[in-house]
Amino acid sequence: MDIGQFFTAADLLGISPEIILTVTAFSVLTLEMVHVSRPGIKLMVAALGFLLAGAVTISTSGDEQILFGGMLVLNRFSMFFDFLYISIGLATMILSRGYLEKMGSKSRGEYPALILFAIIGMMLMTKANDLVMVFLGLELLSLSLYVLVGFLRHNLYSNESGLKYLLLGAFATGFFLFGAAMIYGATGTTNYNEIASAVTSGSILSKVYFSLGIGLLLIGFAFKVALVPFHMWSPDVYQGAPTTVTAFLCTAPKVAGFGALLNIFIAAFMEIQVEWQNLFWILAALTMTVGNISALMQSHVKRMLAFSSVSHAGYLVLGVLVLNSVGLSAVLFYLVVYSVMNLGAFGIILLLEKDDKGLAFEDYRGFASQHPWMAGAMALFMISLAGFPPTGGFVAKYGLLSSAVSEGYIWLVIIAVLNTLVSAYYYLRLIVNMYMQEEKEAPHPVSGVLVLGLIGLLAVIVLTLGITPGFLLKITAEAATTVF
Repeated sequence: MDIGQFFTAADLLGISPEIILTVTAFSVLTLEMVHVSRPGIKLMVAALGFLLAGAVTISTSGDEQILFGGMLVLNRFSMFFDFLYISIGLATMILSRGYLEKMGSKSRGEYPALILFAIIGMMLMTKANDLVMVFLGLELLSLSLYVLVGFLRHNLYSNESGLKYLLLGAFATGFFLFGAAMIYGATGTTNYNEIASAVTSGSILSKVYFSLGIGLLLIGFAFKVALVPFHMWSPDVYQGAPTTVTAFLCTAPKVAGFGALLNIFIAAFMEIQVEWQNLFWILAALTMTVGNISALMQSHVKRMLAFSSVSHAGYLVLGVLVLNSVGLSAVLFYLVVYSVMNLGAFGIILLLEKDDKGLAFEDYRGFASQHPWMAGAMALFMISLAGFPPTGGFVAKYGLLSSAVSEGYIWLVIIAVLNTLVSAYYYLRLIVNMYMQEEKEAPHPVSGVLVLGLIGLLAVIVLTLGITPGFLLKITAEAATTVF
């Protein structure tokens, strides 16, 4: 049998970043198998794999290519997400250096390997042009995350988080798969382009089953990106997971979920997007409001950031609701800024964390006087998350809200602005504890130059994107124009 009947050299070249990451993951597992115990060597190999995959991603032309008979599509949109995933994965490797040992877990090779496999799954999700391929990517991502969340085997909170995430994730996967099956039954295909053709030509066998299938798909995605009312797993999972995993979990999978959701609606359901506007309107309003009100009542910084992540998902739904090139560009910009802000904030938290210390608001009292530079970086991340100028968070939120205003969603924008005012309270609460509350002995951060350098770089990026966002805005506009 001729193997060329199934794929060509162009197909393999198109997925070369995924191939590099797969080889890297197996290399890391091989090092673990032969008992290479030198501290940091496995993380270093994983980081080199990310760097090589990133270089290959940048070097590609960005011209649209159909791969594997229409199962995957490579274009500037997918390249944008690939590079963002790789960047988040590399940052996670740097932040993980020394953290697991500090938390009482030996440096095991499966940790960086699982991060690598999760990134591969995300890349497949946003390159997918078929519901089957989205499901395969989603499962590879989910299985990796289930293990990562419960990675601290001797920590009861980590075990509980892993079990909760596994059980609820299995239900979400079932919803997604059942939705894909119903869409296949109604259209006779799982390919995005063929689904769009069936919608345009009116050859759908059952409108009811087709609509129900889309609704079930949305439930699956709503779980992954923590939209209300499918968000209740996130605070417990974020709190109990290792903080490096929490930093990864609240950024990369959320980016992948929105990337795949946008891709499906643009490629397959664009003709009927208007019919779903009311649902997205309600999801956005509920998610913003519930996330912010819940975050107000938290005394634990990781739980506060978990509910903050829920509220930010609500803002991002505005871009799905608008669904034009301007709205999509605003979503892509927001995803970059959101990832940078959260990686930086969790990077500082994990430096302070020790035996569940350094995680409550009160633990940060006196932090500014003892560690002024780190407190300044944390304050910058909080201000940016709140959407204040001159930070990247302000530009990102302004872009989303202005795109919604231009499409006439005035009341939803008013709700978003009111929620932004509410969020200012709990973000500024952390700053008040660092700078204005009675001093006590703050946790002493212990870290290497790489981690501190990464946190400094993330802070600079947040500030730079708030003052001169033009470079990134140009990239996001090109990526958005590609798919429209």
